[in-house]
Amino acid sequence: MSQYPPISEQLDDIEAARDEGRRKMDWARQHMPILNALREEFERDQPFADQRIGMAMHVEAKTANLVELLADGGAEVAITGCNPLSTHDDVSAALDTHENITSYAKRGVDDDEYYEAIEAVIDIEPTITVDDGMDMVAAIHEDHPELIDSIVGGAEETTTGVHRLRAMDEDGALDYPVFAVNDTPMKRLFDNVHGTGESSLATIAMTTNLSYAGKNVVVAGYGDCGRGVAKKASGQNADVIVTEVEPRRALEAHMEGYDVMPMSEAAEIGDVFLTVTGNRDVVTAEHFEKMKDGALLANAGHFDIEVDLDALSDMAADRYEARDGVEAYELDDGRRLNVLAEGRLVNLASPIALGHPVEVMDQSFGVQAVCVRELVENGDAYDAGVHEVPDELDREVAEIKLDAEGVDYDSLTDAQTEYMGSWQHGT
Repeated sequence: MSQYPPISEQLDDIEAARDEGRRKMDWARQHMPILNALREEFERDQPFADQRIGMAMHVEAKTANLVELLADGGAEVAITGCNPLSTHDDVSAALDTHENITSYAKRGVDDDEYYEAIEAVIDIEPTITVDDGMDMVAAIHEDHPELIDSIVGGAEETTTGVHRLRAMDEDGALDYPVFAVNDTPMKRLFDNVHGTGESSLATIAMTTNLSYAGKNVVVAGYGDCGRGVAKKASGQNADVIVTEVEPRRALEAHMEGYDVMPMSEAAEIGDVFLTVTGNRDVVTAEHFEKMKDGALLANAGHFDIEVDLDALSDMAADRYEARDGVEAYELDDGRRLNVLAEGRLVNLASPIALGHPVEVMDQSFGVQAVCVRELVENGDAYDAGVHEVPDELDREVAEIKLDAEGVDYDSLTDAQTEYMGSWQHGT
């Protein structure tokens, strides 16, 4: 049994923190029509009564509205952070006041505290898990396999987490069903593209007080997140360079009008480097040796492994805080390479970071919420492993959003539906 304390026992001025956290949550809630519509349903039907939901997520105002939604639907919820620097302590404190929620999330924890908090969440013996990055799923399988038989299923909304889950599934090591929320259109096309693109670039600009206009912005990785970053950077008059290892994505970036080259070449001309690959060692010592004085290094992948900071630290003659959230590494030749947010997820880990825009997270969290409802209602229909989110659930979330926006759209006629479902129509 973990002795790790909830956030309410870790802050000095707990009342002030709770008030500020609630203020942030209320602002976000005003702009989350999907969660508000689901809240009415969940408060009425109490679909999560008798469920215990363990969560490891970026604990900030938007996430908090999802957490309260599940708790208001009858669940007992315990939550902690999924990144040592992405928690807003005031929001965590506000969540901890809810009678059905215990929050262990705290900003700035070390590795030991991070995993102690995950253990504290697991202590509720969750029947459902909701993860960003899969650390909780991994901890349950590695350290608490006796709990698996009582777990109905889980949901994972990050690219990195789904990648890890699929690898785990291929190894035959995933012992309960998990929905790949990241892979749905309502998540991928909006959260990954618009959310990552806008929030990462905005956070870098606000942290540094620098413009993108006329700069060479190097985007490492051209998946959905990389597409968004490249598109938004180009829209701010940057010259965008894409590095890729997958030939079709490299070709796609080339045909979208971006310069495509290896990182070894991009390192010589880049002004801003933003990694969005989900892989390790994307920017390494050989690249640092070629970079300009003043280059900015940031990461928008889930873990802090894309920029090799150990190698950069070994190369540095001096390190100092250049600005809040920016650490300068000064090399022997006097060049300064500036790392944002300790190489962690820049749009959530930077001191001024607010994460993705509220509207796109409303969509992603809406998918998370209906997936939890699906697990409660139909969990027996899913075997252990990674599952695509049923398309009708993703469509439900889109329909709620369009209705809230006052947007009408066409429907297929019966003849069109029959035609699209038949193979017998020829020339």
